[in-house]
Amino acid sequence: MIIDNATFYFGKIFEMYIGNKKELMKKYFSIILSFAFILMFSQVENIKNGEKLTYRIHYGFLNAGTATLTANQINYRNAPHYKVTGVGRSSGAVRAFFKVDDVYESYINIATGLPSHYVRNVSEGGYRRHFETEFNQDNQSLTLTNKLEKTSKHFKTVKGLQDMISAFYYLRSIDSTNFKVGSALKINVWIDDEIYPFMLKVTGIENRNTKFGKISCLKIVPYVMSGRIFKSQEGVTMYVTNDANLVPVELKAELLVGSLKASLDDYHNVKYPMNFR
Repeated sequence: MIIDNATFYFGKIFEMYIGNKKELMKKYFSIILSFAFILMFSQVENIKNGEKLTYRIHYGFLNAGTATLTANQINYRNAPHYKVTGVGRSSGAVRAFFKVDDVYESYINIATGLPSHYVRNVSEGGYRRHFETEFNQDNQSLTLTNKLEKTSKHFKTVKGLQDMISAFYYLRSIDSTNFKVGSALKINVWIDDEIYPFMLKVTGIENRNTKFGKISCLKIVPYVMSGRIFKSQEGVTMYVTNDANLVPVELKAELLVGSLKASLDDYHNVKYPMNFR
């Protein structure tokens, strides 16, 4: 799900939000809820119009929440785009002390695989943020608008910049025949008001158990840039289907106390067959 995303962004999110224990635990929930949402330009060709992915989030034995990602084709700026909407909610016992209601939107140009517009509208306990980002990928710039404070800022960016939702679909648009054990993908991601470089590395192939049966998956570990080198994020792992869909079926984070896990709970309109057995 969604809060201060880190489809792959654990390291930097931890650095940005370390605080007292209560606040830190809240941010751990934030991270895993976001986690469900990640050179060359790549067309978004393997996403089917109307695709919907639903994830169940657990902290230990607790049902912590749900996350959904829905992709619908629209025209935006006179070009075909996917409008991807991510909705995250805490649930059960977790919602009793930490209420989460988040909405993320990314307008992804189908021809380039790059975002044109991005919305982050989050409510997490007493924490509120509503940012909208308008990208100009041609001249490598963007405008960030704070909808709550009614202010705007302009930034220079870099070539091929992704947002936190579009990065997820960019990963899935990679030619799966080239996404093998040992391969790595570098990506720059816009988070709030800053660019963060990340690298995703395929470290193995495993069969994972799901509610739908077993399925072959690529094991992916995120690395975050520290100085001039990329460092792995210990205890953070994502498993995506070892096929043309590259659908994440499981995401795990080992914490100082306990662990967080996001598991595929439902899927609709996926373009290629999911080979569960």
